[in-house]
Amino acid sequence: MHPKALLDECATLIEQVFKFEHPADAVVARHFRENRSLGSRERATLSDTVYKILRERLKLEWLARSGSGSKWRRLAILAFPGDRDFIKSALTEPEKTWLDHCDAVSDADLMAPHRHNLPEWLATALREQVGNEFDALVASLNQPASLDLRVNVLKAKRESVLASLQKAGLSGEATPYSPLGIRLQGKPSLAKLPAFTAGEVEVQDEGSQLLALLLDAKRGEMVVDFCAGAGGKTLASGAAMRNSGRLYAFDTSGHRLDALKPRLARSGLSNVHPVAIAHERDDRIKRLAGKIDRVLVDAPCSGLGTLRRSPDLKWRQNPQTVAAQAELQLAILNSAARLLKPGGRLVYATCSLLKEENEAVCAAFEAAHTDFEVLPVSALLATLHVNHGTSLCQGEQGRWLRLWPHRHATDGFFAAVWRKKP
Repeated sequence: MHPKALLDECATLIEQVFKFEHPADAVVARHFRENRSLGSRERATLSDTVYKILRERLKLEWLARSGSGSKWRRLAILAFPGDRDFIKSALTEPEKTWLDHCDAVSDADLMAPHRHNLPEWLATALREQVGNEFDALVASLNQPASLDLRVNVLKAKRESVLASLQKAGLSGEATPYSPLGIRLQGKPSLAKLPAFTAGEVEVQDEGSQLLALLLDAKRGEMVVDFCAGAGGKTLASGAAMRNSGRLYAFDTSGHRLDALKPRLARSGLSNVHPVAIAHERDDRIKRLAGKIDRVLVDAPCSGLGTLRRSPDLKWRQNPQTVAAQAELQLAILNSAARLLKPGGRLVYATCSLLKEENEAVCAAFEAAHTDFEVLPVSALLATLHVNHGTSLCQGEQGRWLRLWPHRHATDGFFAAVWRKKP
């Protein structure tokens, strides 16, 4: 595609994404479906341009103000990846001069918002939590995430999978914390990788793997993944149960559960039972009250711990949406707690960095449920053979799992664990 046509295509897509009516990945995917003539290089350029703007929005919008023409074209020019000579072949002489001027701007010339590229309410909340680590956290959130795999213990061991990946020409290494994880270099296509098609591995961030480990589901148990989504933690739990017992995958979205089906087929699991529910008080949940050994509540949340993958979330969320999520999270947690039998384990988790969705929800739950006792996560990780487990925890006696992208090279995750008293 001619550089000018590709630049125009970028501008069109950026304008669609910045309506913020739908997640950016969904908008980009729809654009590709509607424009099937785009080749792989064009799609990569479009995607890279969009995500760079989402990550560095405040900086790029500030630089764009000094240019002329369509705002979306100016943003596309600034964020266009690769060789500057390529993009300059599509520019007028004044645009080339303007781009050179923008490229010469250093971080020292920028105001704080143009360096951190966060809405001010979010920047304030994160500064309060991490203090002088704020710049390091922001830098990590503005970098693309790594590609992590979880080894399916029903079918393979990590050492054998690492060897097969090397044989396939891929470079990977064991994840530092999860005993089941592999971190790949780059973003290779996995669709035809033998280990993937055979169900020996699944794509899953190392932090997400640790959440499933905390559930510690056992052979023969009755287990519920209360907000299963596409089922990453469901699959990990089913493998931990060695394909025995009964594992319910609940979700309010039948579409998300449909995405679990091909993954379930690859995994070799037969103990998983996907169930679409209407809400957290669904009658199908009530029938299981007091019968379940373990429940995982990976609650719907702001997703602000996943900005490496979904940078649009920082522009689509606000304090009001966070407050609404926290209210829903507590309602779901209260309903999920009713499922547990005495001695049962409850795990609450989010992929949010915010206290409102994490510690505050836990405090409200504990105030209303004196029949549950805290299980400090630090002690649990030690029994699960998780390396350096204490470094992953915060709170008194390491009571919470708190994963930070800049400290642990994972998405931002939180987890708390309780046991229902006998």
